[in-house]
Amino acid sequence: MRELICRFVKYTVILKFNILATLVCSLWMMGVHVAHSSEDVTRITIGYISQQIEPPPNLSNLDIPPQNEGIAGGEISIRDNNTTGRFLKQEFVLSSAILQPDADPVKAMEELAAKGVQFFVLDVAAVAVLKMADAAKGRDLLFFNSTATDNRLRAADCRANVMHVVPSRAMYADALAQFLVKKRWRNWFLVKGPLPRDVLFAEAIKHAAKKFGGKIVAEKEWTFGPDARRTAQAEVPAFTQGIDHDVLIVADEIGVFGEYLMYRTWDPQLVAGTQGLKASTWHRTHEQWGSAQLQSRFFKRFERRMRAKDYQVWAPIRAIGEAATRSNSGDFDKLSAYLKGKDFELAGFKGVPLTFRDWNWQLRQPILLIQPAALVSVSPQEGFLHAVSVLDTLGQDRKETACKLE
Repeated sequence: MRELICRFVKYTVILKFNILATLVCSLWMMGVHVAHSSEDVTRITIGYISQQIEPPPNLSNLDIPPQNEGIAGGEISIRDNNTTGRFLKQEFVLSSAILQPDADPVKAMEELAAKGVQFFVLDVAAVAVLKMADAAKGRDLLFFNSTATDNRLRAADCRANVMHVVPSRAMYADALAQFLVKKRWRNWFLVKGPLPRDVLFAEAIKHAAKKFGGKIVAEKEWTFGPDARRTAQAEVPAFTQGIDHDVLIVADEIGVFGEYLMYRTWDPQLVAGTQGLKASTWHRTHEQWGSAQLQSRFFKRFERRMRAKDYQVWAPIRAIGEAATRSNSGDFDKLSAYLKGKDFELAGFKGVPLTFRDWNWQLRQPILLIQPAALVSVSPQEGFLHAVSVLDTLGQDRKETACKLE
């Protein structure tokens, strides 16, 4: 009789949540009681620390980023964890600290740690990631980098207590390069901004060109100041004149001038990089591999579309939830061992299981290639092979890394 009722629940009442239904029915069939007292619950509190040092400019007064960007993904992920966790006597809680630019992130970390937080999702600059990681060395604390793309965090400045959910600049550049080379658009005109982060992205593009067979035919720095809205129409044609190339690649990470290059170049050229066709972890039009369900739940909860940072905060919290479910534990050592072990896999709505590279704790993942209103492609591209995983064609491979996890 129980088996018949379970079938009815799974296939007629909550069909789209059949994974959850299967878990409930399995527990019931085994005689497990899902009702429990609060004293029996294992509580896992996850810290979220966010500090924006250099916010991007608004291209329009109507184009204002949502105030809950990032943490909204965390809230959805906590709800996902608790949906399953309640049947395993596990409760997940998100404790956040939103810091001013001049605030001390280490102090915020210590305050959360004093309250029992052992897992932290970080939306901070690379320098702050390193400060917190070094302050926590030798302690039962684990950090998940959700926004710092610096290659050095996966190389010489890697830390054993930091796992990276956001792709590195090298991964983003490689994802773009594979697509452009596959399309036989091999000649690239590189335009970079004056900021240090722009220089780092430009270096990643140069490395990707050598790696996959692209060619930088020209390189220029944008020196016309930040107010490109007023000057682009006059300056961009002359700036791009006389250079034979297939694609103009932009390195302008915070968006000072890159958006104004399109449709203003001397010749009709494609634009890619940090503007135009760009690499991302997520996009509002991504609906493959079950992602439409996550998109729908997010929109229903927040009445806006899920953005890349939302996904990058959602993913590590789901990873912790997955580890807690699989290990049936809230113990720090057991959760950490599972997250760093060979059996860990995250269903990240990207068509393949996501796993961490054991040489620098970078999350392997397909990368979306997007333009403002559409998903164009997904890298790694077909035909780019690897002895272990095609996902390792993106970013620093084991033999390339300078990371020494200690």
